[in-house]
Amino acid sequence: MRLCRIVSLICCLLPLGEVQAARVKDISTVEGVRNNQLIGYGLVVGLPGTGEKNNAFTEQTFRTMLNNFGIKVPDNIKPKIKDVAPVAIHADLPPFSKPGQTIDVTVSAIGEAKSLRGGTLLQSFLKGLDGRVYAVAQGSLVVGGLGAEGADGSKVVINTPTVGRIANGATVEREVPNSFSQGDTITFNLNRPDFTTARRLADVVNDLVGPNTAQALDATSVKVYAPRDPSQRVSYLATIENLDVDPANESAKIIVNSRTGTIVIGSQVKLKPAAVSHGGLTVTIAENQQVSQPNPLAGGETTVTNNSTINVQQEDGRMFKLDTGATLDELVRAVNQVGVAPGDLMAILEALQQAGAIEGQLVIL
Repeated sequence: MRLCRIVSLICCLLPLGEVQAARVKDISTVEGVRNNQLIGYGLVVGLPGTGEKNNAFTEQTFRTMLNNFGIKVPDNIKPKIKDVAPVAIHADLPPFSKPGQTIDVTVSAIGEAKSLRGGTLLQSFLKGLDGRVYAVAQGSLVVGGLGAEGADGSKVVINTPTVGRIANGATVEREVPNSFSQGDTITFNLNRPDFTTARRLADVVNDLVGPNTAQALDATSVKVYAPRDPSQRVSYLATIENLDVDPANESAKIIVNSRTGTIVIGSQVKLKPAAVSHGGLTVTIAENQQVSQPNPLAGGETTVTNNSTINVQQEDGRMFKLDTGATLDELVRAVNQVGVAPGDLMAILEALQQAGAIEGQLVIL
């Protein structure tokens, strides 16, 4: 019953009529205006003994770092690096980022370090897909995880102590070229591809600017003619991205999460005529062990005997009928009235899908 109430609540939150208008900037992105992933490798120092053990590549990195400062470590000396940890660094470079601006970075241990708490990342290069350096990272880590270990080997770990973050920890050194100010057109890519939404977006732009200004290329892309001058293009785009568009209704879909028992039913789901019978049969088997004790002079042995108790309980079978074009609201009311359990509701939905009584897609996670 609890799940059915949850389903009712979720269904009530879903739009039952037309979808409300949304801005162009909320349902689409501009082609070429995107984040770029950066990655790097470095060392975190200053750890309170929770760093790397004597590892070959960590030692090599440590020696290379000292050589960059003019310090030569003899080959026969093995440095102790328990306060140092090799890390992988990654960040997202936003579009139009200029040299001198800062971005956040995430630092993750890649060796046997137990924790990065209290550590400081030394200057590290962040490279793009083309192998060029676009940012330089450095700074003190903020670690949300915590780990503690006792002398007997017992330990407690909260969250992930081997991953940290540095807010504004990287300085942009190179700008990523983009095609925003090139060509005669701007292309909008819908976040959720749909032919109807693409056509409506093109119609809204044409109504404002003029006929044939925007063209829907496919279910995702809408091409819009734009001025070549960068300043005019920015003002032009600022106007278009704030236009209101009525997105198309989503396709009829039922999503079932079998692990959590959550069921979400879209507002477009319709049911064909069907009759559903629901009844429960519960079988309980209990094993009770009893001791059989012989009389004092009988000369027998004490034995243990099993006493099985089987209880069968059958609930009253109930049936509900779904008429032509029944909505999800009627389905929820019907299953609530008969008290369908979470597992039974999933089985009913699967049976209706196999019988072709659901006008929509059933997705089981």
